[in-house]
Amino acid sequence: METDLQLRMVSHQSTPMITTLSPSQETETPTYAEVSPPQKGQKPRNFIEANTESVSLVHLKNDCIIPVFRDNEKTISHYEFADAVEFSAKHFFKGAEILSPEIRVSHQINGRIPQALHKKVNELEEWEKTRYYERMMFIVEIPSITENVNGNNLNLTVGGVRALNHESLFSKKSIEKFKVFIGFKNLICTNLLISTDGAALDIRVSSYDDLIRATLDLFSQYSVSKHLQAMRNFGNYELTEHQFAQIIGKSRLYQHLPTVQKKEIPLLDFNDSQINTIAHDYYHDRSFCRAENGNIDIWKLYGLFTGSNKSSYIDSFLNRAVGAHSFSQGLVDALEGNNTFNWFLS
Repeated sequence: METDLQLRMVSHQSTPMITTLSPSQETETPTYAEVSPPQKGQKPRNFIEANTESVSLVHLKNDCIIPVFRDNEKTISHYEFADAVEFSAKHFFKGAEILSPEIRVSHQINGRIPQALHKKVNELEEWEKTRYYERMMFIVEIPSITENVNGNNLNLTVGGVRALNHESLFSKKSIEKFKVFIGFKNLICTNLLISTDGAALDIRVSSYDDLIRATLDLFSQYSVSKHLQAMRNFGNYELTEHQFAQIIGKSRLYQHLPTVQKKEIPLLDFNDSQINTIAHDYYHDRSFCRAENGNIDIWKLYGLFTGSNKSSYIDSFLNRAVGAHSFSQGLVDALEGNNTFNWFLS
């Protein structure tokens, strides 16, 4: 049976209340506590690093053109996507503090206006350039909804991923693809913690309103208490140094397994570079490194996986974030001796 929701809401001038849109949604009473602010002078860390840059919502709205399909029908813009999820969060979590979207983009597509057709690149004025971004990811943090898990403060966070390289822009207007998630951000490392239930990896819609409806559906189906309980449970299971080494070794072998055998083993979608990062951080990460005896609990191993995921490209980030949670849960099950994740430990 699920434990009661233990989310804590930070009280400001008045006590905010969480309301949901679904009468069947579980209701629990949050407790109240203060969240420790970031240390003064501490450089903020990004939730994703690889090949990305930070932009504002205003930049996406005012400075970027909107890609279109072959029939000149417009796509749902990056600005509209972020705005729809932010709107949904404000509507669903009424009374909670909602921060502005934190946006990362990559793969900038450049162009120029017709009047600048014959100009050299170094002669172009800023207003003569056009741009949009092929890939965009954003998070909307809700700092007034928080919890401590295994000694780490976590803030509820929602967000989305858009990758136009997965759209058929050379055809007539069709259903568009989006990824939306709800989960937590670990405040000590900015790692995103997302479970299977908190991610919609293949939302297909054709309008802004449909996108809001799909986002609200995800929020209403997500079980906060189940997610928190699973992550707390990660701290109750330890791996020995030998078992950790087995996982690292088997992770390298996994990429080269025969196709038939690979299908019989749970998916591990992390590349060699990320596995190297996990191995390095097992010794050196300040928050999630091994204990003095070489042991590491599943919570810390999960932190190593979510940390290494920051090097993923935007279009693969969310799938790997969900995969990190599933893999960690699978190891818990394997330590109890009852599933196919035993292959990584044997």
